[in-house]
Amino acid sequence: MAKMAADPFSVRTEATCSSSPLNLRSSKTATFRIRAHNNQHTDDKNRFYKELGTFALKRKIEDLVLRAEMLAPTALEFEEARRLKQEEIIREYDLWHDVAKSNEDLVQLAESAKAVDALKDLRYKAEEAKLITELAGMDSINYDFLKQAYTACVSVNKTLDKYEMSKLLREPYDMEGACVTIESGNEGIYSKIWAEKLTRMYIKWAEKQGHKARIVEKQDSESGGIKYVMIELEFKSAYGYLSGERGIHCMNGSSEGWSCCDRCYSSFS
Repeated sequence: MAKMAADPFSVRTEATCSSSPLNLRSSKTATFRIRAHNNQHTDDKNRFYKELGTFALKRKIEDLVLRAEMLAPTALEFEEARRLKQEEIIREYDLWHDVAKSNEDLVQLAESAKAVDALKDLRYKAEEAKLITELAGMDSINYDFLKQAYTACVSVNKTLDKYEMSKLLREPYDMEGACVTIESGNEGIYSKIWAEKLTRMYIKWAEKQGHKARIVEKQDSESGGIKYVMIELEFKSAYGYLSGERGIHCMNGSSEGWSCCDRCYSSFS
């Protein structure tokens, strides 16, 4: 039989030990005491995890800043050259001679100027984040500022991602809006449900980009799900982003009661 008593600083354990079966009359009680010391206070633990988080943040910030330093100057040089070229074309061209072409040139000039301003701001944010990281290495700044630098770097890299994607969209309609049509396959109710999930996926994607998606036409299934739906996305580059979605979308899954573990549900978009 064992009894244990504990206090914040020690643990006392009492154990009663019986002798062997050959000597039932003799018994012996052994008492021993264990003292546990708290060598690391809660503040020390918090400091350890905070330092570990700071180190990870510094590494991430360094990686993000390095990418910005590699890409931003080249992109800025390209866009400034593009802007100067558009300004020269407009100066030497009679804007009233061809109104349609003039509008196109003005739009390109506005896009170049916007890209130049965005890249300059991006480079400034990257340099600021780098400076904060260097100060953090000298213990001259707190943890919250370091997180602020990381947030700025994430924003910088999102801008770079969008810029790089815009350079890839070179087809005639890539910069236009889009209408996505989804038609369920012939696998019964499961393909209808899959078509409904795809619809929600595209709508959520548009909302995540900061835009709205509008359902223009929809045909529900009597047993659940969607037979057909048309989604309108009226924002710049929607067609370019979604042109790769054209084709058959399949989902492999399993469900209880099916004769086959894996089925393919096809929807066309």
